[in-house]
Amino acid sequence: MNRILKIIFFGTPEFATGVLEKLHHSQHEVVAVVTAVDKPAGRGRKINESHVKKYALAQNIPVLQPPNLKAPEFLEELKSYGADLQVIVAFRMLPKVVWNMPELGTFNLHASLLPEYRGAAPINWAIINRETQTGVTTFFIDDKIDTGAIIDQLNCPIDKDENVGSLYGKLMLLGSELSLKTVNDIAAGIISTKKQPHSSTLKEAPKLNSSNTTIKWNNKVEHIDALVRGLYPYPVAKAVLIQEQPETIKIYKTAIEIKKHTMQPGSIIIEDDTIKVAGLNGFIQIIELQLPNKKRMEAKSLLNGFKFHDNARFDKG
Repeated sequence: MNRILKIIFFGTPEFATGVLEKLHHSQHEVVAVVTAVDKPAGRGRKINESHVKKYALAQNIPVLQPPNLKAPEFLEELKSYGADLQVIVAFRMLPKVVWNMPELGTFNLHASLLPEYRGAAPINWAIINRETQTGVTTFFIDDKIDTGAIIDQLNCPIDKDENVGSLYGKLMLLGSELSLKTVNDIAAGIISTKKQPHSSTLKEAPKLNSSNTTIKWNNKVEHIDALVRGLYPYPVAKAVLIQEQPETIKIYKTAIEIKKHTMQPGSIIIEDDTIKVAGLNGFIQIIELQLPNKKRMEAKSLLNGFKFHDNARFDKG
């Protein structure tokens, strides 16, 4: 017979909220939520609460926001809820004293088909690397990142023109379903786990930074377009425009044109109200972009009031 489990949920972004909502409306009881500490954000430095916190407060679920996950007072409070199980979605690494606390353990939902794409940005890297499928995985936490025993997985196809925004939504729904199924299976005592293989050939999903989000034009146009889609709508691909001096612009949407040419990668062509940039095997048409200190706009609108220098080009990287 299925037990009704008392769950403590750990998570921060919207992706985690989808799972929390699914668990909150199940037969199980989410007794508390652990989320990131409030931080000032934006130009006004207004205090920003996590997406998970806002949802939890609206549902009258107790919220814990420990700066230190090993602090004795936090550990005592966590223990006081008497949780049977802990569920983690998009949260920081937990110390063993936390993940080892509940009777039934602690599992994590990860947005890839582990062991592939361990790391901070699996949705982005699956698109950047032009995968045709990805998925979600639940696994028991251990003392390393995304390496614990796999409980269950669900697959998700990646469409040809998929971007992070569209795939994020699909995986959030899929992850919610898989997380509840995993909780139900744990409650029923019917899970079986599979140890993850360790190999140097596995693809990883490292944290996004200024280097790996900047376009290198000395590349095939399919790969450049995949990078743009893999960073849209956040954190957005960057490119270094060289005119009087280098400046970094944001590129939101592109299209590809595969065509032989003899131009240097990064060369710019302005024609018929379009901006095209040379790659190795064709051209990238920039559809939406943002110059420094200007608003985001379509290329056609930008060209109405902006003129590139005659010798302007993009740094090929």
